Amino acid sequence: MKIEELLARTDFNAIGHEMYNLIVELYPICRSITGDGVRSTLDILERGIDLAREQVPSGTRVFDWTIPKEWNIADAWVKNAAGERVIDFKRSNLHVVQYSTPIRATVSRAELMAHLHSLPEHPQWIPYRSSYYAERWGFCIEHDRLQQLNEETYEVCIDSILSDGHLTYGELVIPGASEDEILFSCHICHPSLCNDNLSGIALTAQLARLLAGVELHHSCRFLFLPGTIGAITWLSRNETRAQRIRHGLVVACVGDNGKFCYKRSRRGSAMIDRAAEHVLRHAGTDFEIRDFTPYGYDERQYCSPGFDLPVGSLTRTPNGFYPQYHTSADDLDFVAPTNLAQSLRRYLEVIDVLENDGGYANMNPKCEPQLGKRGLYRTLGGFADAERAQMAMLWVLNLSDGDHHLLDIAERAGIDFATIRQAAQLLVGHGLLEKRSA
Repeated sequence: MKIEELLARTDFNAIGHEMYNLIVELYPICRSITGDGVRSTLDILERGIDLAREQVPSGTRVFDWTIPKEWNIADAWVKNAAGERVIDFKRSNLHVVQYSTPIRATVSRAELMAHLHSLPEHPQWIPYRSSYYAERWGFCIEHDRLQQLNEETYEVCIDSILSDGHLTYGELVIPGASEDEILFSCHICHPSLCNDNLSGIALTAQLARLLAGVELHHSCRFLFLPGTIGAITWLSRNETRAQRIRHGLVVACVGDNGKFCYKRSRRGSAMIDRAAEHVLRHAGTDFEIRDFTPYGYDERQYCSPGFDLPVGSLTRTPNGFYPQYHTSADDLDFVAPTNLAQSLRRYLEVIDVLENDGGYANMNPKCEPQLGKRGLYRTLGGFADAERAQMAMLWVLNLSDGDHHLLDIAERAGIDFATIRQAAQLLVGHGLLEKRSA
């Protein structure tokens, strides 16, 4: 089965619910950049896809960085004088600052307040905070509840362990006819955050499952990594292999109801940039294109000047541009199966362009060939828009001169790539076109 057949046969409604159900299962797990939460997440993913798991020891140098100690947590709370948990890790794993050092003490209200984080502008939400590379402890709390903490002393407990261990990530390669690769990278380091983190994990896992049954030209590499340090680690261990990456997407924030947004690679006009922009332009919904900036997700690692890989990021609302970002409001109600399904479709449409773009030669280049006597006009009934399909055939015939690929033709004609691809395949079948290059 080819990618275009997969697009036609996929029940996106059913798969949207599958992705959402995976998010529901992963949601309670306390993930961080290392630790049991990452391994538990990979355990669940491995039920559906054949991941290779890599473990890199704490203290390992990866370019200018060092793999930190592994962090695990069993429980955490703040109790008042009556012994009631006024902050409770078991209620929400966002209540604890990630990588908090262990503590068991009675502290004054003033000291406790110095270790609390809240959002006055959203007083009922819990913020997400981390302290990966500086040893400290802290709690996150709804601002409304923080204002109710008026006792003189509180008992504080963070039952965590910081010790030598490993950074863990998952990797899967689906081989294609070529060693040239398409990269899909998502981060697996956040706790209970549905859009930023879990939606990307669910979509990437579903892509891997679907593409395993597809006849591919490119090989496809899927990386499930802790943010920043994970991508840096992979690149440091795979400098030669990374040069096979011809196109790449960082997958995150694909479950909310916002319009699609594509962030270009550092190159700005790489094939992945053109393919993603073309798909969004013809999808029939609002979208936004952003230029590359060295801030955001792991595209900034893949696009660092020493690698300069053609990797962009296709999201819905980008990270940091919705108020629920990095808060407890990024919950199961903030993402929806229909949004996940639509995002998956966009990703598959981009892959369709990458897989099927190529150069063709017009086998009857001197003047326009007679299409009627070849029965080509009768085939137009199979197209949703016969007039558009006819124009696509004429554009393909005219520009298949050795200098233009199908995406070039689609952009010049202002016609969606799928229609141009179908026209080219039809013309090949009637001997008027011959594929010359991928």
